[in-house]
Amino acid sequence: MWQGGLVTETPTGAPAKGRIDYIAVEDSPRFRELKRAHRGFVFPLAAFFLIWYFVYVLLAGWAPGFMAQKLFGDVNVGLLIGLGQFVTTFAITMAYVSFANKRLDPQSSAIREDLEKQEAGA
Repeated sequence: MWQGGLVTETPTGAPAKGRIDYIAVEDSPRFRELKRAHRGFVFPLAAFFLIWYFVYVLLAGWAPGFMAQKLFGDVNVGLLIGLGQFVTTFAITMAYVSFANKRLDPQSSAIREDLEKQEAGA
């Protein structure tokens, strides 16, 4: 079968020697577990952050009186929530980097090593 100008399979449907069958890799339990772990972490945090951000935007648009309430000195609710957006962004980034280093990177490295061996013909 031709894909992007390269022969990816022999006529029998088996991968050519030294070639990686990416469809089989994608269907493998190890790769599915890697995708599940990634999605299980990223989607909830992305949803949380988007909700948190839209609450900030909606409050700024529809509750300016609330956002203008002074908490101490010249610091008001809007400023505090706005700065909280930055803090949340950095916290989510640090959490993802930690999660990826501990959970995703070892799994992806193992998959990559197996594929490199397969490509080398081992």
